[in-house]
Amino acid sequence: MQTDKMKVLLYLKKSGLDRSGQAPIMGRITYGRTIAQFSCKLSCAPKLWNARESRLNGKSREAVATNGKLERLLLSAQSAYQTLCERGIVFTATDIKELLQGSMQSQITFLERYDQMLEEMKQKVGVEIKATALNSYFTIRKHLRAFIEEKFHTTDIAFGLIEEDFLDCLQRYSVGKLGHSQGHYRKMALAVKKVCRLAYREGLITRQLFAHVTIERGENKRPRALDRASLNKLQSLTFEPYEAELETARDLFLFACYTGVAYCDMVA
Repeated sequence: MQTDKMKVLLYLKKSGLDRSGQAPIMGRITYGRTIAQFSCKLSCAPKLWNARESRLNGKSREAVATNGKLERLLLSAQSAYQTLCERGIVFTATDIKELLQGSMQSQITFLERYDQMLEEMKQKVGVEIKATALNSYFTIRKHLRAFIEEKFHTTDIAFGLIEEDFLDCLQRYSVGKLGHSQGHYRKMALAVKKVCRLAYREGLITRQLFAHVTIERGENKRPRALDRASLNKLQSLTFEPYEAELETARDLFLFACYTGVAYCDMVA
């Protein structure tokens, strides 16, 4: 069984500048006495590259996005190495590179799979789900991306970077920092679990994340009721001729308020 350690070096190929002045970012895998080079399929301006850290300097949108992709690439390289080790066979740096390049082509990140789920849900609007339900998923995505940017300093993450404390950190961000209710956080957490469940079913991840995690519902809030001033304001409203249906709905609502008729009886 091989026990050599693998090393991955990222560097900038300054001799390969394109017309816009961007240089390609390259990678070099060293394993034992074997070496393999590969393209990261990324580029940047030489002045932004930090050779010591193998990262882009600064917190610009370009730097954050590129550094996030480099992190995912290194994670994929480590995963490829571990896969070959588990097979118990003799392999070289070239074998690691080939397995890495295959995963780079097929890897889907968390928010990419979330976006696919949104597209699938769009086809079900009016059939299985309501438009309002779909809109809530778009809102959740916005909060998830902001959370990922704050915690991971990138715009998206690989499923392999999602650890067991992900939902706990999300709860502290949602409830503690943003002031969301437990119920709103629960919707976000359930959306995360759903995406992870879909990824597991499709073979994108080898284990189902958060399968046994239960999310508390939080306190049930009583529905808000109209006070006397609001009821009087509603009663005094006037409508245009083209708003006849709206006026009828208002009248039926007031009738139910004064008589106590149940909603189901009104509909019937």
